[in-house]
Amino acid sequence: MNKSVLAAEPTPSLVDQAYREIRRRILDNVWTPGHQALEQEVALALGMSRTPVREAMIRLRNDGLVDIVPRHGMRVLPVSPTDMREIYEILTALECMACELVARRAPSETELKPLVEATQAMDTALKADDLDAWAAADERFHGALIELAGNRQLKQTVLNYWDRAHRARMFSLRLRPKPVNSTKEHRQLVERLRAGDTEGAVKINRAHRERASRELLAIFERYRFVEM
Repeated sequence: MNKSVLAAEPTPSLVDQAYREIRRRILDNVWTPGHQALEQEVALALGMSRTPVREAMIRLRNDGLVDIVPRHGMRVLPVSPTDMREIYEILTALECMACELVARRAPSETELKPLVEATQAMDTALKADDLDAWAAADERFHGALIELAGNRQLKQTVLNYWDRAHRARMFSLRLRPKPVNSTKEHRQLVERLRAGDTEGAVKINRAHRERASRELLAIFERYRFVEM
């Protein structure tokens, strides 16, 4: 192969780095829905060449996070109430499946430890009125639950939708009621998983996710947001 062609191809590490940094800025709402930037502007912001940025933007488009506009670079896609309702329906169904898989084998205390520690961290964060720390611990809990299910395809599908829900959750974090019920629901779920109670675990998780969905959709309605 021609050496000039090899030189023009971005290394996977640079593409991954660009992908992670752009994705982080989108998910943390540094680049808010509707934000538009030329390829060169993004490259300058990241301190790298346009080639890995271009490849990263294509990956983010496939993730459903951005749209690529010819000659106008990328545009961060918003999330509508309909999007959120559908995403939460999918996440609820998949997480309930994960609960069933975990409870069916009655996990050990070692396996449950990440869930217990995340729940404790949520409780500590709420007492300190640190909503950002609470949200991080909440995501660790749900991530550990999916990991514990041991199904790679399930995990990959959940993560795809999780990214799109994360922005709306963080945007609305301080507009929602204080999440005092989540810690209690997480503890109840851990108990049902520990007992190998598949039906109980699924029931608790479904109620937990459906409540969160109702609270988020209520914010769309109360503040008349068309999208986030």
